[in-house]
Amino acid sequence: MKFFVDTADVKEIKDLAATGLLDGVTTNPSLVAKSGHSNFLDLIREICAIVDGPVSAEVAATDYEPMREEALYLVKNLPRNVAIKVPLTPAGLKVCKELSEKGTMVNVTLCFSPAQAILAAKAGATFVSPFVGRLDDIGENGMQLIADICEIYMAYPNFKTEVLVASVRHPQHVVQAAKMGAHVSTIPPAVIRQLFGHPLTDKGLAQFVADWAKTGQKIIP
Repeated sequence: MKFFVDTADVKEIKDLAATGLLDGVTTNPSLVAKSGHSNFLDLIREICAIVDGPVSAEVAATDYEPMREEALYLVKNLPRNVAIKVPLTPAGLKVCKELSEKGTMVNVTLCFSPAQAILAAKAGATFVSPFVGRLDDIGENGMQLIADICEIYMAYPNFKTEVLVASVRHPQHVVQAAKMGAHVSTIPPAVIRQLFGHPLTDKGLAQFVADWAKTGQKIIP
């Protein structure tokens, strides 16, 4: 499974990229607003300089013509590892089809049903982003959506769209998605750090440190 980090915080991206764990980055208008950065294109360029993999940059328009215009502008003015992010709407899928046919990566976002995921794949999306946490929030089963999409995509080898699990709230979302065969999880920085944690790891390390101290030795004299 590939790991993308879901943030527009450059400091967080640099720190996590140094671990070698990151395969890409996803941003959205809310995350960009939260970052406080005053220039969207400069922010995306800065992120692209840190991470070699796909970096999602989302359009702001909702109607077809202005959305297409924004998407083409982003393609022209941003590095090639940018994935243009469009909503799962008729307008978004029209833009997706045009861009994907020209070789541009497209991330189709705000997917909440298997039917929508089928449409994204048929439009040639590079990624489809089903939002598991938001479904859980309204009493539905977000992970069942991932299972359904993975099952459908595996039945049709001509579908090249990757399942990008979004709205991840905790480590079990990541583990369950990996078991289902999802291609990517985009994960908030705090949840990525939770993946490291286990009380037996902490306990074992503390014991090793204590036992080593008893030897009175140093690895580097």
